[in-house]
Amino acid sequence: MSSSKYYAVASMIFSSILSYLCNLVIFVDFMNTDFFAHESAAIDEGCKIGKGTKIWHFSHIMSGCEIGENCNIGQNVVISPSVVLGTNCKVQNNVSVYTGVICDDDVFLGPSCVFTNVINPRSAVARKSEYRQTLIGRGASIGANATIVCGHNIGKYALIGAGCVVTKDIPDYALVVGNPSKQIGWVSEYGHRLTFDEKGIGICPETKQVYELKNDIVKRIE
Repeated sequence: MSSSKYYAVASMIFSSILSYLCNLVIFVDFMNTDFFAHESAAIDEGCKIGKGTKIWHFSHIMSGCEIGENCNIGQNVVISPSVVLGTNCKVQNNVSVYTGVICDDDVFLGPSCVFTNVINPRSAVARKSEYRQTLIGRGASIGANATIVCGHNIGKYALIGAGCVVTKDIPDYALVVGNPSKQIGWVSEYGHRLTFDEKGIGICPETKQVYELKNDIVKRIE
């Protein structure tokens, strides 16, 4: 074998060994953390990930974001810079959570649901300074393939139906469906539809928690 071929083969072997060692170091580093990340996940420097959180295949966690404890991040998920996820949030497959989104504790983001952060995007116009904030309240659930137009807040324990397009603020405990979104009722913290009597009192069939409807506002009272 000529010296040039020898050096070429040696270089290839060295590169393969170096790549393996780098991947091993990354894997070992993940194993030494308080969270789990699949080896195919990309986790940038400068992000905060809470204890007990799991991050699955091909997801990208970008610098500057914060993920609370015991969250579950599904496959092919992007968590953009400055995004905040509270404790025990569940992000299903194929969700991109863009800068400007803040989720409280116990939020559920269904498969392929969509967020925006600019109201009038143009490829040729830079609008990073115009990102609008979207707040998702504690315990709220967003169904599969729903779209949340930026700048609108989702109230706590609200339930957004699959395929819904949200174009306005959603109150606490609201049940919302359709395109554009339309409220059709109220739900309990456990996601059951509430029926209110003449006194405005509704009871969750699962937990027996008591809710009051007054002036189009629902509150849990027991």
